[in-house]
Amino acid sequence: MKLIIRGTTYYLRKRVPTRYRRVDPRLEVLQSLHTDSLAEAQRKGTLVWNELLLSWEARLAGDTEDAEARYAAARNLAQMRGIRYMTSPQVAKLPIEDLLTRVEAIPMIRSKPNRQEAEALLGAGGAPDVTVTRALELFWSLAEDRTAGKSSYQIRRWRNPRIKAVKNFTDVIGDIPLKDLTADVMLDFREWWWEKIKDENLTANSGNKDLTHLGNIFRTVNKMKRLGLTLPLDDLAFKEGEKRVRPPFS
Repeated sequence: MKLIIRGTTYYLRKRVPTRYRRVDPRLEVLQSLHTDSLAEAQRKGTLVWNELLLSWEARLAGDTEDAEARYAAARNLAQMRGIRYMTSPQVAKLPIEDLLTRVEAIPMIRSKPNRQEAEALLGAGGAPDVTVTRALELFWSLAEDRTAGKSSYQIRRWRNPRIKAVKNFTDVIGDIPLKDLTADVMLDFREWWWEKIKDENLTANSGNKDLTHLGNIFRTVNKMKRLGLTLPLDDLAFKEGEKRVRPPFS
């Protein structure tokens, strides 16, 4: 780390590592440390450089076509700036003072705002379109604590009904993004199950299991991935009648 002094103020001056040239085209960093004390400049210089490294890593993570990775990187960048991530519609509703705070926090490089940081602070990237089958893939890792200590056989028995529920849903409705889950879509799936219950003389619990598993998967992914979706998953269960009694046998 190299410190230089201009007038009475110390500056951090250091080359930008080649690894980060894709997200920061500058050859070197020249940043004021706002102090005339060498000891304070050395302390602040280390902190500033570490923050720059973290920022570049977050930008690299966001410099991808993977929507989920880009969204996660945007959230991390906003958090590093001490600003809560919001989607662009949410940002647009903020008071003008809060909006200006976000705009002013976007770093400028060669008189242009950094794209990844702007997306992070203004929510331009938006939440990724997670489909129903992708939600199931994400669910396995997000709900990993629920299978801790279980044997492979127990885990397989825990997974199978959830796989079945997603397959039934995608066969009937399609592999749609979670953001397209409307009340009508869920009612269409419920109606399909009701016809199946009547035609095959099944119990209401058969359909309720699918609805319960789907609701759990969708809610978990929505919450843990911070998608901010309003999911119409309530009041869908079938009323269960009296339990069937097995006939006696010798």
